[in-house]
Amino acid sequence: MVKGLPDSSSPELHGAYGHELKNIALDSNNKLYVSIASTCNACLADTQSNPLRGAIYQYNADGTQGHLYAHGLRNAEGLAFVPGTNHLWVAVNNRDNILYPHQDATGQYQQRIPAYVDNHPPEEFTHIQEGANYGWPFCNPNPDQGVNHMPFDRDVEFNADGHVNCDQMQRIDKGIQAHSAPLGLVFLQDPSAPNPQHTGALISLHGSWNRTVPTGYKVIYFPWNNQSQQPGQQIDLVTGWQDNTSVWGRPVDTAIDQQGNIFISDDLSGTVYKLTYQA
Repeated sequence: MVKGLPDSSSPELHGAYGHELKNIALDSNNKLYVSIASTCNACLADTQSNPLRGAIYQYNADGTQGHLYAHGLRNAEGLAFVPGTNHLWVAVNNRDNILYPHQDATGQYQQRIPAYVDNHPPEEFTHIQEGANYGWPFCNPNPDQGVNHMPFDRDVEFNADGHVNCDQMQRIDKGIQAHSAPLGLVFLQDPSAPNPQHTGALISLHGSWNRTVPTGYKVIYFPWNNQSQQPGQQIDLVTGWQDNTSVWGRPVDTAIDQQGNIFISDDLSGTVYKLTYQA
């Protein structure tokens, strides 16, 4: 049993916890990893709490000897290990309503610009390294030159003066369209299987509530490079829960059975879908 995890009953939170759900993963050495998400969109209190929020802690499987493993992760919803390894990867819900961070000719510095907010900062799919800081809420990955190993911009609400060095943050391996709300992460890694999509990662995108043009509402797939241990280019695997006027499904997580069927949960319609491979 893991004791002392914060929830809305924690005295300093006064009944409010924006991302109260905890997510866990267990490695082959019986170490338990627990994501403690932020209480807010972006705030300093979570970086000063005990335990830190916006972080991942490691415990023995029985909940003892907990310690901070990595931080700067606003809301790591999906936690999973690459099969056959102890390489922990996470899918992260990033912040909302970011202010424009560039002092350029647009004159928009420190303003909330909907067209900028729509695409910044990206959601995150990244490898977790012990002791690393992934930036939140001081540094935001910038996808403008591509979504692989993105550089960071200073967050102008919390780090305009650069007192936190964004060059020292651990870069994000792969960005996903901002406000897609990634939830479940599942690795499907079996190179001997006949289905080529049994090698890679599935992420369920729950969908946006705060984007000018809604996005998400799908299950995406990343092929996996076993040599580099890096994801390839994102592929939309299952779509159709959203049209131009409405949304009728919001995928949450996936699971796979021994026959290779993929099961997809949807908490808007209360449905589980079965996806079957056909040659």
